Amino acid sequence: MAPTTRTVTGATAETKYGPVQVRITLNGSEITGASAVRYPDESARSRDINSTAVPRLNQETLAAQSADIDTVSGATYTSAGYRQSLQSALDRAGV
Repeated sequence: MAPTTRTVTGATAETKYGPVQVRITLNGSEITGASAVRYPDESARSRDINSTAVPRLNQETLAAQSADIDTVSGATYTSAGYRQSLQSALDRAGV
């Protein structure tokens, strides 16, 4: 039987600068896609930081295939919230 592709959204992680929520796509147990559907964007500074940090976190997730990803310099709170929501998504997916 071919692996099933499914999308799972993690719990929202509240950070000092706002909520972070991650959605992953899996093919079987392999993470084939990762995106932050919510992240701090209230201020110009948050938007600036996260415009770089979020794509890096998404890429790190695909490379690591787990929530064991590095903190993006300058985006400590977003990185921590991303990891927390990502782990929640992985738990919900049962991987």
